[in-house]
Amino acid sequence: MGEAKAGPVPGEAAAEVASERLRVAITYCVQCNWLLRAAWMAQELLSTFKDDLAEVALIPATGGAFRIEAGDALLWERVRDGGFPDVKALKQRVRDRLDPGRDLGHIDR
Repeated sequence: MGEAKAGPVPGEAAAEVASERLRVAITYCVQCNWLLRAAWMAQELLSTFKDDLAEVALIPATGGAFRIEAGDALLWERVRDGGFPDVKALKQRVRDRLDPGRDLGHIDR
Protein backbone atom coordinates (compact mmCIF):
# COMPACT_ATOMS: atom_id res chain seq x y z
CA MET A 1 0.00 0.00 0.00
CA GLY A 2 1.19 3.48 -0.77
CA GLU A 3 1.40 6.35 1.64
CA ALA A 4 -1.67 8.49 2.03
CA LYS A 5 -1.21 12.01 0.77
CA ALA A 6 -2.18 14.72 3.20
CA GLY A 7 -4.59 17.25 1.80
CA PRO A 8 -4.39 20.95 2.50
CA VAL A 9 -5.01 22.01 6.05
CA PRO A 10 -8.29 23.97 6.27
CA GLY A 11 -7.59 27.68 6.37
CA GLU A 12 -3.98 27.24 5.24
CA ALA A 13 -4.59 28.70 1.77
CA ALA A 14 -6.56 31.60 3.24
CA ALA A 15 -3.76 32.32 5.70
CA GLU A 16 -1.22 32.32 2.88
CA VAL A 17 -3.25 34.80 0.85
CA ALA A 18 -3.84 37.02 3.89
CA SER A 19 -0.11 37.13 4.65
CA GLU A 20 0.50 38.60 1.20
CA ARG A 21 -2.03 41.38 1.75
CA LEU A 22 -1.57 44.56 3.75
CA ARG A 23 -2.42 44.77 7.45
CA VAL A 24 -3.71 48.11 8.70
CA ALA A 25 -3.67 48.93 12.41
CA ILE A 26 -5.66 51.79 13.93
CA THR A 27 -4.53 52.67 17.44
CA TYR A 28 -7.06 54.79 19.31
CA CYS A 29 -7.38 56.30 22.78
CA VAL A 30 -10.03 54.66 24.96
CA GLN A 31 -9.90 57.55 27.44
CA CYS A 32 -10.87 59.93 24.64
CA ASN A 33 -13.70 57.66 23.43
CA TRP A 34 -12.30 57.40 19.91
CA LEU A 35 -13.43 53.80 19.31
CA LEU A 36 -16.36 54.80 17.08
CA ARG A 37 -14.12 57.03 14.96
CA ALA A 38 -11.56 54.21 14.61
CA ALA A 39 -14.24 51.62 13.80
CA TRP A 40 -15.81 53.89 11.18
CA MET A 41 -12.43 54.39 9.51
CA ALA A 42 -11.83 50.63 9.60
CA GLN A 43 -15.21 50.06 7.95
CA GLU A 44 -14.42 52.57 5.22
CA LEU A 45 -11.06 50.95 4.50
CA LEU A 46 -12.51 47.44 4.44
CA SER A 47 -15.29 48.56 2.08
CA THR A 48 -12.89 50.22 -0.34
CA PHE A 49 -9.97 47.78 -0.18
CA LYS A 50 -11.84 44.53 0.56
CA ASP A 51 -9.65 42.41 -1.73
CA ASP A 52 -6.35 44.06 -0.80
CA LEU A 53 -6.29 44.06 2.99
CA ALA A 54 -5.48 41.12 5.23
CA GLU A 55 -7.13 42.85 8.17
CA VAL A 56 -7.80 46.14 9.86
CA ALA A 57 -6.95 45.86 13.54
CA LEU A 58 -8.33 48.19 16.22
CA ILE A 59 -5.78 48.64 19.00
CA PRO A 60 -6.90 50.32 22.24
CA ALA A 61 -4.44 52.71 23.86
CA THR A 62 -4.43 55.71 26.21
CA GLY A 63 -2.95 59.18 26.40
CA GLY A 64 -4.61 60.68 23.33
CA ALA A 65 -3.12 58.18 20.91
CA PHE A 66 -4.55 58.00 17.41
CA ARG A 67 -2.40 56.57 14.66
CA ILE A 68 -2.89 54.50 11.56
CA GLU A 69 -0.22 52.14 10.29
CA ALA A 70 -0.17 50.11 7.09
CA GLY A 71 2.45 47.41 7.21
CA ASP A 72 5.56 49.08 8.53
CA ALA A 73 4.55 52.60 7.44
CA LEU A 74 2.98 55.21 9.71
CA LEU A 75 0.22 56.72 7.57
CA TRP A 76 -1.30 59.06 10.11
CA GLU A 77 -0.48 60.26 13.60
CA ARG A 78 -2.88 62.67 15.29
CA VAL A 79 -0.28 65.00 16.83
CA ARG A 80 2.16 64.90 13.91
CA ASP A 81 -0.53 65.40 11.26
CA GLY A 82 -2.74 67.86 13.14
CA GLY A 83 -5.90 66.00 14.11
CA PHE A 84 -7.74 63.20 12.39
CA PRO A 85 -7.66 62.29 8.72
CA ASP A 86 -10.71 62.75 6.61
CA VAL A 87 -11.71 59.56 4.84
CA LYS A 88 -10.51 60.85 1.48
CA ALA A 89 -6.97 61.48 2.73
CA LEU A 90 -6.88 58.16 4.58
CA LYS A 91 -8.00 56.14 1.57
CA GLN A 92 -5.49 57.94 -0.65
CA ARG A 93 -2.65 57.14 1.77
CA VAL A 94 -3.65 53.47 1.95
CA ARG A 95 -3.99 53.35 -1.84
CA ASP A 96 -0.54 54.94 -2.24
CA ARG A 97 0.88 52.17 -0.05
CA LEU A 98 -0.97 49.37 -1.91
CA ASP A 99 -1.01 50.52 -5.52
CA PRO A 100 -0.12 54.16 -6.28
CA GLY A 101 -1.55 53.97 -9.80
CA ARG A 102 -4.98 52.77 -8.67
CA ASP A 103 -7.92 55.08 -9.34
CA LEU A 104 -10.22 55.59 -6.36
CA GLY A 105 -12.98 57.01 -8.51
CA HIS A 106 -14.80 60.02 -7.05
CA ILE A 107 -12.33 60.24 -4.14
CA ASP A 108 -9.55 61.26 -6.53
CA ARG A 109 -11.58 63.99 -8.17
